[in-house]
Amino acid sequence: MATAAGLARSDSVTTGTSYDTEIEKTEKGTVAHAPNLGAISEDEEEDNVGYAVYKQGIVEHAEITDKENSAIRWRIDLIILPIFLITQTLQFLDKTALNYANLFGFQAALKLEGNQFNWLSGMVYFGYAVSQYPIQFLLGRYSAQKVIGITVFMWGLCVLTMTQCTNFHTAMINRFVLGMFEASVSPGFTLMTGWWYTRHELPLRQFIWYSGLGWGGVIGSYVPAGIASISPTAPGPAQWQYIFYILGAVTMAWSFVIFFLLPDSPASAYFLSPERRILAVQRVAGNQVGIKNKRFNREQVIPALKDWKIWILFSSVFAAAIPNGVISNFSAIIIKDMGFSTSKTTVLKSVGDITQIVALVVGGVITLNFKNTRLLASNAANIICVVSAGCMAYLPRHKVWMRLVSFWLVNCQSVGFAVSLVMVSSNMGGYTHRTIASAVIFTAYCFGNVAGPFVKQSQAPFYQDATAGLLAGYTIKLVCQVGLLIAMYVSNKRRDKKYGPPDVAASKEAGMQDKTEYENKDFRYVL
Repeated sequence: MATAAGLARSDSVTTGTSYDTEIEKTEKGTVAHAPNLGAISEDEEEDNVGYAVYKQGIVEHAEITDKENSAIRWRIDLIILPIFLITQTLQFLDKTALNYANLFGFQAALKLEGNQFNWLSGMVYFGYAVSQYPIQFLLGRYSAQKVIGITVFMWGLCVLTMTQCTNFHTAMINRFVLGMFEASVSPGFTLMTGWWYTRHELPLRQFIWYSGLGWGGVIGSYVPAGIASISPTAPGPAQWQYIFYILGAVTMAWSFVIFFLLPDSPASAYFLSPERRILAVQRVAGNQVGIKNKRFNREQVIPALKDWKIWILFSSVFAAAIPNGVISNFSAIIIKDMGFSTSKTTVLKSVGDITQIVALVVGGVITLNFKNTRLLASNAANIICVVSAGCMAYLPRHKVWMRLVSFWLVNCQSVGFAVSLVMVSSNMGGYTHRTIASAVIFTAYCFGNVAGPFVKQSQAPFYQDATAGLLAGYTIKLVCQVGLLIAMYVSNKRRDKKYGPPDVAASKEAGMQDKTEYENKDFRYVL
């Protein structure tokens, strides 16, 4: 059994093949392929990112030792993981900057009325949903570092230019465009995590960078304290404008780090030697889903839309996204209405964000050290959320601390969402198939979050509809993910019975040829 020192764990990895690779000469070049798979053309090979390097490793019988595997993994951890984590943190801060600005006269400055502020909070998700698939297609077609670097710069510019919005309509346009550019990050990083890490390593890394939401929440909790130190009568920008100026400028500066330092894939990683690039590609070939493909594969569209896993995940994510919208937008208000002062509310809100970080790290370590525990860890977190939401809904008001602890614990819901993303990157073959799955899931995330900002303030301090929504959403999510676990387990058993033990080497080749899990009879789901 591995130790709990998650990132330092060293596994024995063999990248050689269990069959004699066939070398076939065609009019367009020489290709290597498994005996039960047809050769692919030179054009197809070029579209399959990393395939040429993978083929070179097979021809050279490249094998990786524990020491080499650990060294490559650490280099990836030191370069890729911090970029993902910091970018995710900035995304959350920029998306929720509106809430901080609201404390310093934003609504009055723009003369907002009724529920217009709620619409501004939700509008970012409309833009997010609209650009889902186009952004993910661009990530496959072009260099990911350039696509993400440019979109991060543009969303930073949107944050900065919010200072120039003078009314509801201009702010709505700004928020919509902000959402369009922010759509590159979480979906893009979900796909990219599978390009860099093995099936075994993937959940912990996914959980680590996704914890940027928690870190963003912790940092954001103390933004008002810093802005409050600026005198409202001081010359220059208004207090609320400082928030957008600072966050926008930081994000725009960070985009240059992404543009120049985030490699597109292991096959082109500047921080690895040519020999180690071969080994790095061989590592992720073991995921059996390939890296990415520059070509839109029409043949994968209909199978993707019929994929039962995608629609179970859609239902799960949509059900949980409504509570997530409530937590993201109204944590401080709900805590304050429990009877705490503004200063205490800031500290107590950050405890919930820290709970989210701890839950993600613990969940990641569990999945690293125990085989096939992704959905088990997720459902354990889902049960915590259901019980906590029930306590919030039905505990009497005078049980303040019990209700507060329950509210902190619903932040464990991030484990379930992160596992949903892991299901895409580790259990779905074919790049077009994966991008459709990711787009569908994040569209559900957007639709659910749109409803979150429309909590009825008249229901304070109990927020009956909001707490009932939390309980219903987490219950549906639990049922969906239990169903997904059972369905994938049964599917694995059926495949074993029909095809016998899987040929891992043949499955690697199928994955690198951009085959879906339905085309690859040797593919088995990781649970």
